[in-house]
Amino acid sequence: MNLIDLIKKHEGYSATPYTDTVGKITIGWGRNLTDNGISEEEATMLLSHDLDKCERQLNNLQWYSHLSHIRKDVLVSMVFNMGFRGFLSFKKMIIAIEEHHWREAAKQMLDSKWANQVGRRAVELAYMMEHDRYMP
Repeated sequence: MNLIDLIKKHEGYSATPYTDTVGKITIGWGRNLTDNGISEEEATMLLSHDLDKCERQLNNLQWYSHLSHIRKDVLVSMVFNMGFRGFLSFKKMIIAIEEHHWREAAKQMLDSKWANQVGRRAVELAYMMEHDRYMP
């Protein structure tokens, strides 16, 4: 046995945050988020893993692989923000993308509750979808 195995044995694992016996928000193998939080490096690693998951979900859509990297970035950002199920609710946008009607896809993005909630983010992503370039 090594130290990591010992700590794992004593702490137990939780994939979701919980409040420990002294009121601290904890996750994983006893990581005290209340006092320690996470480093920027750890947050970036988590973000990278989350984005990989979003891309795997989108790869299940036959038309996704044919998109430019910028339009893929738009969709990964949307899935990251609202989840895959939320993304799939954009039926008219998805049809427009499948038909390569970029202006209509952008219009459908902006004509949504999501756009009202995220504001500038939606404007930038819609621009990217329509013009296939990052917003200046």
